[in-house]
Amino acid sequence: MDLYCVMGNPVEHSRSPRIHARFAELCGRQQMEYGRRLIPLGAFAEGIAAFRSEAAERGDVARGCNITVPFKFEAAALAQHTSERALLAQAANTLRFDADGGIYADNTDGIGLVNDIVRNAGVPLEGKALLLIGAGGAAAGVLGPLLDAGASRVVVANRTVDKAVELVRRHAAVALRHGASLEAWALDEVPGAFDVVVNATASSLAGDAVPVKASVLREGGLAVDMMYGPAAAGFMAWAQAHGAVARDGLGMLVEQAAESFEIWRGVRPPSAQVLAEIRAELK
Repeated sequence: MDLYCVMGNPVEHSRSPRIHARFAELCGRQQMEYGRRLIPLGAFAEGIAAFRSEAAERGDVARGCNITVPFKFEAAALAQHTSERALLAQAANTLRFDADGGIYADNTDGIGLVNDIVRNAGVPLEGKALLLIGAGGAAAGVLGPLLDAGASRVVVANRTVDKAVELVRRHAAVALRHGASLEAWALDEVPGAFDVVVNATASSLAGDAVPVKASVLREGGLAVDMMYGPAAAGFMAWAQAHGAVARDGLGMLVEQAAESFEIWRGVRPPSAQVLAEIRAELK
């Protein structure tokens, strides 16, 4: 049996096991098992080693894992081989364990978010003004693909401005290549209104207030919280109350999972079908 899992802290809320089980069923890849593993803070490398060794003891093979908060930076640093997008983000949400014992790191968060916005929500990003709230691992994973998708102005806003400045600096060449404006601001100083606002902070998960003022929302614009389910409810209610179209991160979760599945199994699963099924289950 090929084993996969999602690792994080917390992780009990994750719907990744359900999503990947359905992918496996639809793609005829039933000889795989996908679970959850809660990793203690400060013990990420040990958690990876334990997953691989426990699989071997069972006579199975650990093939890979998804990484969620707060281990995405550690995941990228642990790998021997890294994709260009994970290298740029310095964060990884997908690890593949290769036959030679090496670890390959990738980041499918950004392309998952872009695919959900463009394909599932039907909102083109070409020429749009976009606000990215946060400068941690989640934001780092999506900034490059958002620029690649053609956003003309991207502002990264963070409570600690220095982190936003560093993230912008690392992506300056990407912005230049696309002719996009890329700026860093403090959360309470963001100028203007935006066509698309993406919340990449953990504020929703923690139940905190929305960290920016409502003036950043453009009437009829799209506001996306990278969290989903009850955790995203507060941000979505705030966005709708101020005239924006609200979207949670479930579509992003399914789309990034589809990218991970293809990296591991070499086949692209029907993500739109699975997203519709998961939304129906949640209702």
